Amino acid sequence: MKQLLIFSIVILSTFSILAQGYNIAGGIRMGTDWGITGKYRIAKKETIEAIIQSSASKTKDEVIITALYEKHNPLISKRFNFYTGAGLHKGWNNTINGDLTYKDPFGITAIAGIEFNLGRTNVSWDFKPAFNLIGGERKMYTQSGISLRYVFEKRPLFERKNKKKKDKDKKKINWKFWEKQ
Repeated sequence: MKQLLIFSIVILSTFSILAQGYNIAGGIRMGTDWGITGKYRIAKKETIEAIIQSSASKTKDEVIITALYEKHNPLISKRFNFYTGAGLHKGWNNTINGDLTYKDPFGITAIAGIEFNLGRTNVSWDFKPAFNLIGGERKMYTQSGISLRYVFEKRPLFERKNKKKKDKDKKKINWKFWEKQ
């Protein structure tokens, strides 16, 4: 049992060493609806996400664009996160047979999920309920999906330490300008 615990700690710490955070990531979303997704980090633990998706159902043909603000919290390491957020969605209905009885949806979307980063790969699973304020087939519907993203821009591993050093260097005034620093 003790060996298994030590082995697990070594493996998990290796993942957090090998993993890199991201500033920009984009890819596909598969689940109750299919589409593309992109994430952009706006602060240390905050991202904005855009999702464009279409229904996988043959009974409705609807395209929805969702914009979300998300807050990330580390679980095991800072590369394995739990996140929650909210935002807005807007949809468009495409009618094939002209029997549409509802307007294009618009409303509020919430999201909660887990995310793992390894190298240039970002994988997440989430639960995303949506509340239609206007239109839509129903007032509330839920979605769940797995997103597989490619990291286009990595976050530096030692970003925090480098930033502090640069800020400290900027604050120094070189009164002995004839000497090199």
